[in-house]
Amino acid sequence: MSQSRQSDYPIDPLFTRRWSPRAFTGEHIQESTLLSLLEAARWAPSAFNAQPWRFIYGRSDTPSWQPIFDNLVEFNRGWAHRAAALIVVLSKKRYLAPGATESQENSSHSFDAGAAWASLAFQVTLSGWHAHGLGGFNPDGLRHALGIPEDYAIEAVIAIGKLGDKATLPEALQAREFPNARRPLSELVADGRFVFDE
Repeated sequence: MSQSRQSDYPIDPLFTRRWSPRAFTGEHIQESTLLSLLEAARWAPSAFNAQPWRFIYGRSDTPSWQPIFDNLVEFNRGWAHRAAALIVVLSKKRYLAPGATESQENSSHSFDAGAAWASLAFQVTLSGWHAHGLGGFNPDGLRHALGIPEDYAIEAVIAIGKLGDKATLPEALQAREFPNARRPLSELVADGRFVFDE
């Protein structure tokens, strides 16, 4: 683990232990194990408890895998083929407010789906697996292949697997296969007024 992952203030080590590798072993994952990981995402916070997140998964040893894998960009297919599961993260764009009779736009659907993804990522780490969220995919292809309605945003695809040897990656990716650092908290947080450099 990279020594550069040091927090500026005391936090639980889980937050610095979680990282996003690309080198996986190819080991399969049991459906019950995957559903346990997704259970953590179910308990994420959301505005009005609307719970807009949805997940479509494919395990590498099932037919559900191929339509998701086929719609990754070539770069991501080059390493994600060793993942145990691929999960498509969706968010429902509309919701029915408490007491309302008609649905309305949910301005926080993506934000709330992000909270669910974070919950999933931390549970993955706690369970001895690794997760890598990726944005390189064909959204139209996924929408068609998986039958996703237009009122759901396709937010990301997540690859889950057991950490493997970085030597299985192309040489250019091997050099990037380590837990990276973060900007100092002082560059991300301000007291009372916008002071950030662009």
